[in-house]
Amino acid sequence: MTNDFHRGQRFAAASAAARANGLGDLPDWNLTDLYPSMDGPELAGDIARALSDSAAFEGRWKGRLADEAAAPANGGLGAAMAEYEALEELIGRIVSYAGLVYSGDTSDPKRAKLYGDVQEKMTDASAHTLFFALELNKIDDAVIAAALDGDPAFGHYRPWILDLRKDKPYQLEDRVEQLFHEKSVTGRGAWNRLFDETMTSLRFTLDGEELTLEPALNKLQDADPEVRRKASEALAVTFKANLRTFTLITNTLAKDKEISDRWRGFEDIADSRHLANRVERSVVDALASAVREAYPRLSHRYYAMKAKWLGMDKLNNWDRNAPLPDTPQAVIGWDEAKNTVLSAYHLFSPDMAEIARTFFDRSWIDAAVRPGKAPGAFAHPTVPSVHPYVLVNYMGKPRDVMTLAHELGHGVHQVLAGAQGPLMASTPLTLAETASVFGEMLTFRSLLDRTREPRERKAMLAQKVEDMINTVVRQIAFYEFERKVHTERRNGELTSDRIGELWLEVQAESLGPAIAIQPGYEAFWTYIPHFIHSPFYVYAYAFGDCLVNSLYAVYQNAESGFQEKYFDMLRAGGTKHHSELLAPFGLDASDPQFWAKGLSVIAGLIDELEAMG
Repeated sequence: MTNDFHRGQRFAAASAAARANGLGDLPDWNLTDLYPSMDGPELAGDIARALSDSAAFEGRWKGRLADEAAAPANGGLGAAMAEYEALEELIGRIVSYAGLVYSGDTSDPKRAKLYGDVQEKMTDASAHTLFFALELNKIDDAVIAAALDGDPAFGHYRPWILDLRKDKPYQLEDRVEQLFHEKSVTGRGAWNRLFDETMTSLRFTLDGEELTLEPALNKLQDADPEVRRKASEALAVTFKANLRTFTLITNTLAKDKEISDRWRGFEDIADSRHLANRVERSVVDALASAVREAYPRLSHRYYAMKAKWLGMDKLNNWDRNAPLPDTPQAVIGWDEAKNTVLSAYHLFSPDMAEIARTFFDRSWIDAAVRPGKAPGAFAHPTVPSVHPYVLVNYMGKPRDVMTLAHELGHGVHQVLAGAQGPLMASTPLTLAETASVFGEMLTFRSLLDRTREPRERKAMLAQKVEDMINTVVRQIAFYEFERKVHTERRNGELTSDRIGELWLEVQAESLGPAIAIQPGYEAFWTYIPHFIHSPFYVYAYAFGDCLVNSLYAVYQNAESGFQEKYFDMLRAGGTKHHSELLAPFGLDASDPQFWAKGLSVIAGLIDELEAMG
């Protein structure tokens, strides 16, 4: 009762603060579509059912899959696949609910306990189903091919099966796989949780006021340079005070990954991520190389222009996202943000806008900033039988509107891909950012087309360029930083100072000579959650942005039919390789010129700004 009372107080305080700041009524998501409550019989019953059904599944099918594959007419493999998918759906529903509840307030002990307990129990449940993929991959290729053709129910899962076979060279002996799986709760999972709870507990003191991470970072976009400086210094003070914890987490997880990669036989430190993304290393290398080569004509050139606009010889690192002098500073209320995004989506496709509108109408969005809430933003697909949920920390800045457009793009994608079912709905990261970045682009272009006043247009273009630099240049710099950290970790632990040196190396290279990096910035690697939760995830953002630049050019030049092809791509989920999905648009990510085209769009916008003076 006490926890619920304090939770209600926090939500009420957040709502009151949002209204007072001109944001309007910010929504809190309604998770009852997953489960009515944390301690209700529905959740407890499903947890018990997941444990018992998974054990029964193992007893029924373990050791039988090869025989079933040899006699496809019996339909055994198809039946086993359907059972397996149903279990994945059930476990996914439980884990999604616990994760979302926890994200709403990671400081609440009751929620943290639920999250921890669910992780443990669902790891136990999925340990019983672990054999399934391992055993399927031991069956001869020819036998699997015959079973896919001979058993229609099994053949339905062809894309998933063929994808699974790509993991075969890196598969370990069954008991080792089970050990890795069960130990993840007390290993990688525990360190991830420590990072999350530490990050949400941090407080940053600015002019006597204690702020959580999101409001503190938001001050770096303030029009007053003194506010930006003080915010950067406040962030640095707290990050430095917690360096030992973040350094230990980073060292431990890098070593954990190295052990796993070594046992599985991955050659490069990022190969396991490339495999999970179903993208070739050569494609990612070409992307990273193209972006690094473009640093001088993108970020270096832009920040030099921005320094002149702000009347400075050089920008400080805390000025990187400062608004231009002519940028409107009015707070954008929630209703205006909602209407802005939905109208942009509607201009592209009424169907797309209708899907996005559902998130608002049915309370699938959590938008307010409050203590304990997970920082950042995400769209969680949950499971196809329910629907996605979106989390943002909305503070009324133009970038917050773009973040909303971004996450709703994810949400639309997840809704459309849901028809593929639990096993095949998930999109590889290389294309997972396509719909989100495309949603941002639609919103930006819609706003730009309505803008006639030159100073406002310049401010909008500058902000879009900065967002693109943050998405492409900054994320590839993050990728290079991760490569340096994981490579050096193979020779022993890295000190906080050494990690800071590596961070400053890639920042200086990517930001360029027009930005003066001030003391304290060496600790800013600590708050990036992707380094912890999903090593090497970050290149997916650059992949998505460059892809969308090319895709949007196709859209602009298409006479008709683009929207349907675009929806077909999103509906495919994880059933097709990126080469198959891009072919209808005449795009090929393996072509070195593909990345040059995407980067030239950013360069073109900078050209336009340069011409404005």
